[in-house]
Amino acid sequence: MTDTEHTLPGHATLIIITGMSGAGKTIAVQSLEDLGFFCVDNLPPVLIPKFAELIEQSKGKIAKVALVIDLRGREFFTALSESLAYIKDESTIGFEILFLDATDSVLVQRYKESRRHHPLAPKGMPLDGIRMERQMLEELKNSATLCLDTSSMKPAQLKAKIVSRFSHLGKSTLSVNITSFGFKYGIPIDADLVFDVRFLPNPHYVDQLRPKTGQDNEVYDYVMKWPETQEFLTKLLDMLQFLIPQYRKEGKSQIIIGIGCTGGKHRSVAIAEYLGKMLGVSETETVAVSHRDSERDRHG
Repeated sequence: MTDTEHTLPGHATLIIITGMSGAGKTIAVQSLEDLGFFCVDNLPPVLIPKFAELIEQSKGKIAKVALVIDLRGREFFTALSESLAYIKDESTIGFEILFLDATDSVLVQRYKESRRHHPLAPKGMPLDGIRMERQMLEELKNSATLCLDTSSMKPAQLKAKIVSRFSHLGKSTLSVNITSFGFKYGIPIDADLVFDVRFLPNPHYVDQLRPKTGQDNEVYDYVMKWPETQEFLTKLLDMLQFLIPQYRKEGKSQIIIGIGCTGGKHRSVAIAEYLGKMLGVSETETVAVSHRDSERDRHG
């Protein structure tokens, strides 16, 4: 079976995610979700034809689907070949089988680290369950359109492999969240990058600007008019335009950028608004701007 035998451009696509327990199916699901796939974990294979009918009846609303099939539902597992034969012969849905594998020694180590029992050996040695599972999955592995050995892969590397292989079926976007804040109220705990703009001239000391925020034109123009602001923004944009593609390349689906001034009302708000406009022109990122502290009843 070739990589493209069941892939039909313009039709709905179904990816069956299967393989050895502990080989990375959770990472695979997360990777496909980032590509816009509708994912269902541990669906009994006997229900695949019914699910395929629902996909066709959605008339394109559900076009990219990934199903995790593993031995947690082993009592239905023998129905998988019949279900896939039905899809091939009776539907317009293209399907692929992604099989994840790893060496026995790596899988044993992963089970030890997670302190979980193997589903086929809940009271026995993990290696016994691994060997039994490998034997049961041998035929399915031979039918897979893509086999990935994750033995030496880190999670980010596995995600990059999957995104690279299936990105033509879904648009991978990086969510860039820019938030302004006031240092006096603390740094956002979820920020990936934090920039301090307290060195810029402060509108707080201009009486008519003090009650306003960086979203007001008068404050925004005041912050932007200084040469040091323009030089800072040139350097900052250059750095972010370099960093963001690197984060996407490493498999990140979201990055949070914090812009802080003293009270989070004037300078940081204006800078965050500017970055949102400049970074929002990309087709490979979705950009959102928020202001954590701009409405606090305090001056900054």
